[in-house]
Amino acid sequence: MNYRKDLEKMPSYDGTEKNYQIKVNANESTLNLPPLVEERVLNRLGYVAFNRYPNEEYDLLVGQIAKNFSVKKSQILLGGGSSEIIEKVFHAFGGDGKKIVYPVPSFSMYKIYAKAAEAQAFPFNLDEKFDLNVDEFIKKVNEVGADLAVVCNPNNPTGNALTVAQVEEIAKNINCAFLLDEAYVEFYGHSAFSLIQKYPNLIVARTFSKAYGMAGARVGYMLAAEDVTRMINKTFMPYHMNTLSLAAADIVYQMRDEFVPRIQMTVAERQRMFEQLKTLPGVEVFPSQTNFILIRYEKATALNEYLESLDIGVRYFSPSAVELKNCLRISMGTRMENDEVFAAIKNFVNGK
Repeated sequence: MNYRKDLEKMPSYDGTEKNYQIKVNANESTLNLPPLVEERVLNRLGYVAFNRYPNEEYDLLVGQIAKNFSVKKSQILLGGGSSEIIEKVFHAFGGDGKKIVYPVPSFSMYKIYAKAAEAQAFPFNLDEKFDLNVDEFIKKVNEVGADLAVVCNPNNPTGNALTVAQVEEIAKNINCAFLLDEAYVEFYGHSAFSLIQKYPNLIVARTFSKAYGMAGARVGYMLAAEDVTRMINKTFMPYHMNTLSLAAADIVYQMRDEFVPRIQMTVAERQRMFEQLKTLPGVEVFPSQTNFILIRYEKATALNEYLESLDIGVRYFSPSAVELKNCLRISMGTRMENDEVFAAIKNFVNGK
């Protein structure tokens, strides 16, 4: 079989999942849709025209998002989660000889998308506390002559975030496209989307997967200047979104206020878990503005094995991820789930 050159060397994302009793490994919402939202979604799906392409559903959702952000519909594109949006942005600015700069550790798919786009990847190391040195990042982007700079804010898997002022500092001082991945911004509360009106190089990607609990539906969107969306739209296939997901997302976005208490609960649980984990000897806990917490512990491998024996799934980073050595990422579950996770970690750390 004559496969594409270098396909064998292509890195891949392991999406294999185990159905843990307590599953806090994928940054998903621990709860399904609110009952009232679920009722409206199911009712809406009863009116879906399966025999038609999803033009109407696509336009309805774009219209809602445009109205909420006070931008033109032509400034918005939808995709299969923010992941597809990011992949298409990499494709649009990638190609032979093109250069893409992104922080590490960050979203693991950046490396894969850069490779798929046949672009040169220039990882930029975060410091020992996983903070991004904005001045040095700007310097790196300009020195290599990047075609695209990428920042996940708040950052996955570290949880920390740049201020809007820091994001603006990057946007105004680099000479290329700037993709801001805001997949977790609802838990942070400080989006930089308004900067797209001031900086035409800025592209903001968002998702329904995290705060709105729609990881299974695969819906995301991007906001950018009209000429940017026009060009990036060329990288999408016709009718790349399905009617069911779009119809469900349309209802969810109409009723997004129903999710506010859940977001607040997640933030409160994150802070509670942060304070509790800090009390454990030998456990380094990193501040987070997301729906998860990253910890570093010398016996992380053994701890992960212990949690798995209890049917608790957290995100364990393999030894190949050198920047995340001895790190575990814990998504926020319900209060009861979080209590069980903490009790298990505490028992292991205390030798029980």
